[in-house]
Amino acid sequence: MRKNRLIPFAAIISASLAACAFASLPAAAQEYQTLPTAPLNIGIHVIKAEVARSEAEREQGLMFRKKMGANEGMVFVFDAPAGICMWMKNTLIPLSVAFIDKKGVILNVEEMKAQTLDSHCAAGAASYALEMNKGWFKEKNIKPGTVIDGLPQ
Repeated sequence: MRKNRLIPFAAIISASLAACAFASLPAAAQEYQTLPTAPLNIGIHVIKAEVARSEAEREQGLMFRKKMGANEGMVFVFDAPAGICMWMKNTLIPLSVAFIDKKGVILNVEEMKAQTLDSHCAAGAASYALEMNKGWFKEKNIKPGTVIDGLPQ
């Protein structure tokens, strides 16, 4: 017959606090995962875009990154066209986001301040969102109606 072993209450509390402390560590303390990349073309401009396809990848996004290259970005791929919104929680660098329809046409571009909870939403049913360094689209004169080629399916 097996005897039940009693675990002291203090040991349970100590283990629980240790688990909570680890879980609450910022993702910066945990190495962020490098995602596969895809080359995107906007006219003469080529972007090296990390592809965030799964819900977990989209939720992580560019959080805790300290910098991003001049022609680098992240493209978020959504399962179905929708009125999607983005925010900048735990995102350390200011970004611009282009919301893109299923045909690759930019619906709208929004400027986003670092570490804010403001919602930035698509002007219509979007299948993609492309985040770049703040001002990238404006500097390249890329506006709504512009087509992006090479978007992942």
